Amino acid sequence: MEILGKGNGSRAYARARYNNPARHYRRVAVVSILALVAVSLLAGCQVGDSAPAAQQATTSWVAPAPGYWPTGGWRTSTPEQQGLDSDKLADTLGYVRQKEINLHSLLVVRNGYLVLDAYFYPFNQESVHDLASVTKSVTSLLVGVAIQEGKISSVHQPLLQLFGNSSAGGNTANNDLRKDKITIEHLLTMTSGLDCKKGADEQTLNEMRQSGDWVRFMLDRPMSAEPGTSFNYCSGGMHLLSGAVSRATGANELDLARRALFQPLGIRDAVWPSDPQGVSYGWGDLHLHPVDMAKIGYLYLNKGVWDGKRIVAESWVDASTAAHVATDEESDYGYGWWVKSHDEPFVFEARGRGGQRISVMPSKNIVVVMTGGGFEPGDVGALLGAALKSDAPLPENPDGVARLQATVDASAKPPAPLAIQPLPPLASAISGSTYRLGTNPLGLETLSLRFRTEGEALVTLGFKDNRSEERPVGLDGVARLSPGGKLGLDVGLKGHWESEQVFVFDYDEISNINSYRIGFNFDGAHAERLDVEVTERTSGSQVKFEGRSDGK
Repeated sequence: MEILGKGNGSRAYARARYNNPARHYRRVAVVSILALVAVSLLAGCQVGDSAPAAQQATTSWVAPAPGYWPTGGWRTSTPEQQGLDSDKLADTLGYVRQKEINLHSLLVVRNGYLVLDAYFYPFNQESVHDLASVTKSVTSLLVGVAIQEGKISSVHQPLLQLFGNSSAGGNTANNDLRKDKITIEHLLTMTSGLDCKKGADEQTLNEMRQSGDWVRFMLDRPMSAEPGTSFNYCSGGMHLLSGAVSRATGANELDLARRALFQPLGIRDAVWPSDPQGVSYGWGDLHLHPVDMAKIGYLYLNKGVWDGKRIVAESWVDASTAAHVATDEESDYGYGWWVKSHDEPFVFEARGRGGQRISVMPSKNIVVVMTGGGFEPGDVGALLGAALKSDAPLPENPDGVARLQATVDASAKPPAPLAIQPLPPLASAISGSTYRLGTNPLGLETLSLRFRTEGEALVTLGFKDNRSEERPVGLDGVARLSPGGKLGLDVGLKGHWESEQVFVFDYDEISNINSYRIGFNFDGAHAERLDVEVTERTSGSQVKFEGRSDGK
């Protein structure tokens, strides 16, 4: 669980930024956006064990030859020129705002043109965004690059061979001859057989991150099944795959991506943390601009070719987006991609916790990108689907285009402030007091609130590692942004009094997707004691602990 920004500061972002001179997943029902576009509901991503499927999706498609390549930026088009209805797209954005859906961005690319490019406050297009488990699809892509460059022999290469290990030789803990059978393909399809406990809190992933050597931790895991016999969604397995790529190529995934993927696609900014040994997180936390996420989808739509250059083999795109293993959902799993293979039209997606999506429907030559801080794509998918009217241009609709642009502009602005409610008497009693908090997994030790005006408060948070954060909190329904969160990116805070004794504020990491609701229930007239309840919205995890006042 990432907690309230690690305080890495802007230098971490600057180090990870790529300047080219040329520029966890939770068990919930989620919806395939492009399946809804095709008027077909897909409840996917609830994962569990099931037998592998022999079926393969039909992935033979040919995208129309583009008249340009968006290396330097996407060209735009009116929706009607690409067969979409501007008014329906405006309705979709209006619904998101009205229902306060925690969507951060929504992009639609059709026939190579950007027809919708919308951002929702407090996120903005200047910032990169956490891809969460969409990162797994990029890890898969880079495995394909490593195979194309001859660094990995094939998907059938044994995993331990890349590390110079064998179970029989005693090079790993929990020696088991089944480990020798694990191949690169088994990791790509989540069928390695390694003991990987998931649950709501990603148990094995968290244990891995608390170890000193993350790749070694996963290599040393006991076996729970014969490789290739059951699907088990395992983020740690994808990090092991990232370690294999690093071992084979001599570069971590970020460095390989910079050279072989980001530079040719014109992706300038990328943030991708690495483990203590320098291995890029294989399962998540890659940060890109949404417009660059769309380039990944467009690359796959064009079978791995970009502006006449082969980035990854066509056979790799076909294999990655074929159904290799059945899950207990309506989507199958390919090589790090979720595949809607049973029905027409064929759809494949990169999916991440909190609503991150790259969705591709080859038959309609369309790519949809979504980012957010905890929402179900089905909330907007049906409305988005209603906008797709034709494979041919529609009559021009200047009024609809103007209405859509006005809605896009409004979405990027802060909402209108709410009427400010008078502060309860308790606000004055606790203002400036420091509360020492009980042991909790957030590493939060102290808290202080100051109510300076009726419209804004100031919160000071102290952590076990001696970090301290002082941040403004909007009391008028509008999040106040402040810098210096995780990876140096902004966070937004807003709060309100739910009752005379209960103050609640939202701590939104925005670009880092974690969004916390923190409730403080103060006890008694002098509020010497409080109960704290913290809920992380994108995972549904919750913790409770107590605190006592140290006084002012």
